[in-house]
Amino acid sequence: MMQPIPGTPARPPGQEPIQAASNAGEQPLSTLQRTVLERLVIRLIALTQQQSAEVWAGVKHDLGLKNDAPLLSRHFPAAEQNLNQRVETATQNHTNRQVVSQLTELLSQGNNRQAVSDFIRQQFGQTALSQLTPQQLKTVLTMLQNNQITIPQPLQRPATERPLLPAEHNSLNQAVTKLAAATGESGKLIWQSMMELSGVKTGELIPAKHFAPLMTWLQARQTLSTHSAPTLHTIQSALKQPLDDTEMRTITEYARQTWQATPQTILTTAQVQDILNQVFLRRTERATGTFEVRDIQPIYSPFVAPIVETIKSISTRPGFFFIVLLIVLALFWLVS
Repeated sequence: MMQPIPGTPARPPGQEPIQAASNAGEQPLSTLQRTVLERLVIRLIALTQQQSAEVWAGVKHDLGLKNDAPLLSRHFPAAEQNLNQRVETATQNHTNRQVVSQLTELLSQGNNRQAVSDFIRQQFGQTALSQLTPQQLKTVLTMLQNNQITIPQPLQRPATERPLLPAEHNSLNQAVTKLAAATGESGKLIWQSMMELSGVKTGELIPAKHFAPLMTWLQARQTLSTHSAPTLHTIQSALKQPLDDTEMRTITEYARQTWQATPQTILTTAQVQDILNQVFLRRTERATGTFEVRDIQPIYSPFVAPIVETIKSISTRPGFFFIVLLIVLALFWLVS
């Protein structure tokens, strides 16, 4: 009597043997395989903040499977390789973000930004950190942490005149972009005007103390660009920090002396910008000259002023004033 081969189920005579090996790959993932893949998915989620379903969908897409199709045992090697590659890429990106974050924090200190800019231009031929490779970024960070990048001495300022912080510079840049869009003026020219107003030489950084006046200058220019008939009163209402009484008198007299303009006079675009420049310069104490109301000559000078002064002097002597009055009346009678 024939005995069945161990491990092989009995079959009727003449029936083909079952191909168990060929069906093994069509089985669902084993517990061990699923555990390996799930651990990789968890690592990827921690690095990328993706959702679990999103990661699994991405793996199936890369393997050419429909999203609702189950992963089978035969898919395991490709799925494991796919997830390992994703984890490796995510790890590198995470490391790069940490390097950039540390660099950004250091660049806001002292003149590090200028020092790093000079260094990467000389060493790598680049002008922005975003153009560097991950290894180059790591090199810059390490050298900056070890004080191996020389800070350019001519650009150092006293602690009381620190340069703009990155956040302040970004705020100004956003305001410049909005003004350029509103007026059609070149952003580069606007920055050049701001540097000239701040008294900054080429290659130097704008002092942080000028941040607030420059923001007021930019915002006022943008607001006034929509006014077809601006006046001094319009300028006053456009300023984020309105003129106080002294400033208003000073600017009013400046406009009167320069263009014979009154507070109600409609100003040109150039006159508006000149007045805003004067406001900035006086608030930052960089005006070339100052004038007080008492220095402005009355509207009747120079012809009437001497007569008025004469009348004032003789009015203090009643007798002499009476004689002069008689002489004037007699002359008036003869002429008539």
